[in-house]
Amino acid sequence: MPDFPILTLPALLETTVKRHAERPAVAFVGGEPFTYKSFLAKTKAVSAMLEKMGVQPGDRVALLSANMPHWGIVYFAIVSMGAVVVPLLPDFSGEEIKNVLRHSRSMVLFVSQGLVSKVSTSNIHSLRFRIAIEDFRILEGETEVAFNEKDIPRKEHSVAEDDLAAIIYTSGTTGKSKGVMLTHKNIAFDAVKSGTIQEITDKDRFLSVLPLSHTYENTIGFILPLIHGACIYYLKRAPSPSVLLPALQKVKPTLMLTVPLIIEKIYRAKILPAFMDKKMVKKLYGKPFFRKKLNRMAGKKLLKTFGGELKFFGIGGAKINEQVEKFLLEAKFPYAVGYGLTETAPLIAGFGTKEARLQSAGKVMEGVELKIHDPDKITGEGEVWARGPNVMKGYYKEPELTASVLTADGWFRTGDLGVFDKDGYLHLRGRSKNVIIGPGGENIYPEEIESVINNFKHVVDSLVVEQKGKLVALVHFDRAEIENKFQEIKEDVTGYVEKTYNELSADLKEYINSRVSRFSKIQKIIPQNEEFIKTATKKIKRFLYNQKAEEHGKRV
Repeated sequence: MPDFPILTLPALLETTVKRHAERPAVAFVGGEPFTYKSFLAKTKAVSAMLEKMGVQPGDRVALLSANMPHWGIVYFAIVSMGAVVVPLLPDFSGEEIKNVLRHSRSMVLFVSQGLVSKVSTSNIHSLRFRIAIEDFRILEGETEVAFNEKDIPRKEHSVAEDDLAAIIYTSGTTGKSKGVMLTHKNIAFDAVKSGTIQEITDKDRFLSVLPLSHTYENTIGFILPLIHGACIYYLKRAPSPSVLLPALQKVKPTLMLTVPLIIEKIYRAKILPAFMDKKMVKKLYGKPFFRKKLNRMAGKKLLKTFGGELKFFGIGGAKINEQVEKFLLEAKFPYAVGYGLTETAPLIAGFGTKEARLQSAGKVMEGVELKIHDPDKITGEGEVWARGPNVMKGYYKEPELTASVLTADGWFRTGDLGVFDKDGYLHLRGRSKNVIIGPGGENIYPEEIESVINNFKHVVDSLVVEQKGKLVALVHFDRAEIENKFQEIKEDVTGYVEKTYNELSADLKEYINSRVSRFSKIQKIIPQNEEFIKTATKKIKRFLYNQKAEEHGKRV
């Protein structure tokens, strides 16, 4: 593994450019890539423009953009001059963006064309410039300041490891966005140590499909491959099947990062029906010996779909469904799992493609400490605490909130409940805030019940909540899939669909309750007509539905 003695982002970039100057660094799929040398030159030119705008070390510069090569150039231009980057998630609402810009007191905003409308009417007192990221045109501000690709910064900026590099505002599952302050060392350390899980070389090709403004893709899907000389490819449009499938065949990626929802959708829509639609195959699939053989065959086809050269398919952001993971394991698909949080920059545990253990979050990453705080005497379960150079500085302008999660001796309270097995693999049970206390004082983990529900036919997603002391499952069924079953009926299918919903709900309730413990049994199924509202990593914003459940319970 390459040595990176100075853990700052500009030091990482300078080192990798010296080693890989003429290699391709970033590109659109089908486009001409920037070499590492030209990437650095463009970065310096953007830094020079920011200097002309009066940006000083410590000033905040916001970045609201779809994934593209210029995203990374702007990111490094900001942090290389000691300024602080504020990456904004593209799916933030206009109001959320306005609040973040005001809270962070961002001075400059880089924005991509498709997102300009979200900020065009926002009156932000601190914001002096709005810049089009595609060509660095000034959209708002002093017009005499212009981008010159031959410019270099006038000053030689000195950046220290403990300097603030980024403020990342999370749109989490628990409510109000928080500004996570990450130092250069936090991010650089995590990127370097993530490389101990999977070897990356300058021959590797990485296809990026998750938002770069999320710390998962930012650290592991951008900085990590960059410091090893790999080439990162971006899509020009959202990763729908019609866009993604041709891109996979063109790039033939060797590495990718995804969230569980993506591979779970592929499994339920493409793989499982192939085993279930024919009676003979379905019967064989029920027998372990034949199931493994069929899964192996399906795995080879899936690998071809992804371009045929994939060696690392990272899954993070949420826990993967057990049935889907069992398929990946038996299919010998090169999947890996990582666990972390924005506050830990993000990775703190994981396993590589040859170390998979079903339903585990992997082993502790090199250089990080993990422990189970106050473990249960019987189960060994407790809250996961983390400590290491990747743990955040704190929440921006939130000293009380920071003190509630960071101990005096540097431990970060993750809020996740877990246990280590005898081999040191971490197994997560769920968020401590989500635990429902049963009538006999039992801990009920809604995530575990949801994993059962999500294996049922026609289920897209689910959420288990408590209403007036009873466990209720909110279930989003695949309406289009159900309607297809009635496509030959000439009459209005609405009535048939509603009838099917009722029948499915009854069958699902029986299915769940035959597979969970006595105190985890579901009392009611409530079909959801709309998709659940989700975060950037496709986790349901649970707090929204828990609030509704509480309000409903009060009314009943």
